Amino acid sequence: MPVVKSGEFLFSAVRLDHGHIYGMVNGLMEAGGTLKHVYDPDIRKVEAFKKAFPQVQAVRSEEEAIDAPGVRLIAGAAVTSERCALGLKAMQAGKDYFTDKAPFTTMHQLQSARDMIARTGRKYMVYYSERLHVEGAVLAGYLIDRGEIGRVISVTGFGPHRLSAESRPAWFFEREKYGGILCDIGSHQIEQYLHFSGEEDAQVQISRVGNYAHPRYPELEDFGDCAITGKSGSTHYFRVDWFTPDGLRTWGDGRTFIVGTEGFIEIRKYIDLAADHADGNHVFLVNGRGEQHFNATGMTGFPFFGQLILDCLNRTEHAMTQAHALKAAELCLTAQENAVKVTGP
Repeated sequence: MPVVKSGEFLFSAVRLDHGHIYGMVNGLMEAGGTLKHVYDPDIRKVEAFKKAFPQVQAVRSEEEAIDAPGVRLIAGAAVTSERCALGLKAMQAGKDYFTDKAPFTTMHQLQSARDMIARTGRKYMVYYSERLHVEGAVLAGYLIDRGEIGRVISVTGFGPHRLSAESRPAWFFEREKYGGILCDIGSHQIEQYLHFSGEEDAQVQISRVGNYAHPRYPELEDFGDCAITGKSGSTHYFRVDWFTPDGLRTWGDGRTFIVGTEGFIEIRKYIDLAADHADGNHVFLVNGRGEQHFNATGMTGFPFFGQLILDCLNRTEHAMTQAHALKAAELCLTAQENAVKVTGP
């Protein structure tokens, strides 16, 4: 649902290296944002983007897009290792920044962003899409906020993905550029844990990575897992991998299990296995009043995007606090840096 009128919130898309940029832009436009400019050094990506968003104006340089008067936010999905540099440029130019996950590949980048945030007051927001753009996850958050399962004490997440190696760009297989599996797709899991548990800080207890089946890509990590304990005592375990088989009807059977003191929730995000229906967004709630099943599709929408627009206009923090976005990133980096390599070339 739009939260502003057309033309009241201008934003531009800069760097189209990951397809998540389409979800980011769609979310902002559905909330009333007006897409102004697009830039990427690859003209083929720009042309494809213009087919999806024909109203957008292509510009000749990154600087032209970032410095454009009236534009309030820069949305970008650059190569992972280059996302921070783009954000620093945007914030230095007085714009808020909205980046695809993972937002950083090194602790130095994270500190650079924190310094720029403190200096400029601009936002460095992150598209943690597996919570923000999945209605089942949004509904689960509402159920937790309503007290349906009491205090959350444990969150377990599974984030398998289909590799589709032939369709991936070269940088996807370069460790320095993509950051590692726990930094990359693990970022979704850690962010969800912090959100559902309400934890503001946590400690990585153990993390592991491996390359079990892809010697052709020696820098790829095709498996990773991690255990975390929150400052308030809640626990988190997640597993991510690139082993979704071709027989699955979607790219990954993403699931989240949330245990509370008075009940539990399971989210089947993208598919209900071997069921006649092909949809996802299935949420199961069990508490003292019994068992409930919700198909969350169409129930909640995606409130993050409208809240982000209003946060940028009003300098508030309703969509996501800056501390939350950066803490999730910090824990991902810590998990990646400390990971034990269990197998691989």
